[in-house]
Amino acid sequence: MSDPGLFGPDSVTWRVHGDPVMWIAGLRALLLQAVHPAAMAGVLRHSDFRADPWGRLLRTADYVGVVSFGSTAEVAAAGARVRGLHEKVRGTDRETGVRYRASDPALLTWVHCCEVESFLTTFQRAGGGLTPGEADIYYAEQTRAAEVVGLDPATVPGSAAAMAGYFARMRPELSVDRRTRRVAGYVLAPPMPRRVRWLTPARPAWAAGAGLAAGLLPGWARRLYGLPPLPFAGGVSTLGVRTLRAASAAAPAAYREGPHLRAARERLGLAQSSLASAAQGA
Repeated sequence: MSDPGLFGPDSVTWRVHGDPVMWIAGLRALLLQAVHPAAMAGVLRHSDFRADPWGRLLRTADYVGVVSFGSTAEVAAAGARVRGLHEKVRGTDRETGVRYRASDPALLTWVHCCEVESFLTTFQRAGGGLTPGEADIYYAEQTRAAEVVGLDPATVPGSAAAMAGYFARMRPELSVDRRTRRVAGYVLAPPMPRRVRWLTPARPAWAAGAGLAAGLLPGWARRLYGLPPLPFAGGVSTLGVRTLRAASAAAPAAYREGPHLRAARERLGLAQSSLASAAQGA
């Protein structure tokens, strides 16, 4: 009953991943991952993202939630499942001739770094208020998550400086083509049932969130996508995500906290007020 999992309630990971703006961070991560040609080849050839984008998004969010807040046994089971799936994803990109496999450490590192850098950047832009030391602790903690998918933690960026250096080294390998834009289109405007599109605010709400995610991308990624360098775009996105976070803080816990966070609180016998303080960095 006292199993804290990989991190525990005193970790920086719980503060970051328990924040209600993480869904924006997840969209940013997907847009960032998409600029890697080998990553795109695997997604388009082997993933059900186009046929079931909502299912894919939910399964990805579920995995992150389990690794962040699940028990040791739950994390181990989730990691084994993902590693098994990765072993089946391999092939040759028909357009570039480059061979790929999802279990390739280089590709796994790319996916991991896009995720955790997006989580931290979005949290900070939303007013998370981590100190530089706490940001380094977060990246160091996330090397444990990298180990879950089969990476050697020692080879994964474990500080803000190491993460910045990693992306600087990767930039010559990155590009955006029609396939990247196709996948990005599913992230920015996923198909919705007609009744949802016309009878609920889901479409404009999602469009607004996706726009924030695109606006929070680093400048070099925005240039790859050909997004216009709008004046003050970064400031507008920061203001938008801070406003969203402030509005979310006033919502009931059932809407503010994800199911994995609530389950972890119950497993550890934590009071709701204590968990809210940990998640918001109070």
